[in-house]
Amino acid sequence: MSILPILIHPDPRLKKVAEPVTDVNDRLRKLADDMLETMYDAPGIGLAAPQIGVMERIIVMDCVKEEGEEPRPLVLINPEITWASEDLSTYEEGCLSIPEQYAEVDRPAEVEVTWLDRDGAQQSEHFKGLWATCVQHEIDHLDGKLFIDYLKPLKRQMITRKMQKLKRERARS
Repeated sequence: MSILPILIHPDPRLKKVAEPVTDVNDRLRKLADDMLETMYDAPGIGLAAPQIGVMERIIVMDCVKEEGEEPRPLVLINPEITWASEDLSTYEEGCLSIPEQYAEVDRPAEVEVTWLDRDGAQQSEHFKGLWATCVQHEIDHLDGKLFIDYLKPLKRQMITRKMQKLKRERARS
């Protein structure tokens, strides 16, 4: 397994819609393993393929945070929200592509999601709490949407300028 470089906003690839996966194969399973490794290393709770420059509809996530609790890595291929609650929840979201920037985002508190697993089998699950927020955040990445797109223009521009500065600093070092 290898740790992959994560794209930093603004990068045009983060604004593109990812293509559906047509074949669940060994290449895709290796990609999923590398994505999980990259996510855990970052450290984060979710990662979408476009964040590593792969324009395919695949996300990984693991929202288990309790010390001593078993990790629960999920690989979701072609994930789709089939139902969302009317009740909203507000979480302070962050993003591996927008490091050290956080903002409150309102999203449905609960969602039903269907996807293909790493073996190509159809899966479905009801997510709530942090899991619901995370899966929606990652599916947004597949649709070219970032959490800052939910913010007021001024706040979004401020974060974008910080990211441009961070990218310049990283390029110099």
